[in-house]
Amino acid sequence: MILNCWIVDDEPLALSLLESYVNRVPFLKLTGKYYSAISAMQNIASEKVDILFLDIQMPGVNGMDFAHTISDHTRVIFTTAFNEYAVEGYKVNALDYLLKPFSFEEFLVAAKKALNWFEIKTRSGSDSERERPVLGIFVKSEYKYLHILYKDIDYIEGLKDYVKIYTEADAKPVLSLMSLKQLEEELPFDNFMRVHRSYIINMDKISSINKNRITICNKQIPIGDTYRKQFMAIIDKRQI
Repeated sequence: MILNCWIVDDEPLALSLLESYVNRVPFLKLTGKYYSAISAMQNIASEKVDILFLDIQMPGVNGMDFAHTISDHTRVIFTTAFNEYAVEGYKVNALDYLLKPFSFEEFLVAAKKALNWFEIKTRSGSDSERERPVLGIFVKSEYKYLHILYKDIDYIEGLKDYVKIYTEADAKPVLSLMSLKQLEEELPFDNFMRVHRSYIINMDKISSINKNRITICNKQIPIGDTYRKQFMAIIDKRQI
């Protein structure tokens, strides 16, 4: 499968770097590059664009406003130097959010996520089936694969090469040989968030937040300094 992609970024160096990344990925085909959202908006309606690598802070129309106007077929991967826009990314159902400067390896992970999304969409029979959300994840534990529903996951703890997945259904966590980063990339962007180098939480399972600690099922989970600002921004958006 070949995915047609566009790059929209007002910084020539950033656009050039992204173009070089795209050219290194065999399943990506660059069919458009623009230095402003306004220029891209004038052409996207007549083109089949699968992936839009989109900067946010641009003169005129910013990337977030542009993302609100595109069709459901086009999936957005934001590329920005500002993590405070991550919350808005949830609202436009962004596929991923790459924080500049990012490496080719990070770019490739996002590209593979897009490929996986389109492969699942293609394999599905009807439009309604294509849009049906994935409800869980398969993980290998000991000698078998377990299907764990996203809604049942409370939080996940990373232990070097292993992860412990804590669920509401079992007192004992599921132990699986994989990295926390690898699992983070498989989880839905709108429900799960990494709040510490050793923890990913289900945002819907938070019972309280006290200073630097999150409580989920009587477990105190620390909030890492690296993740605090983005986490609190999302919490602020969820307040009534």
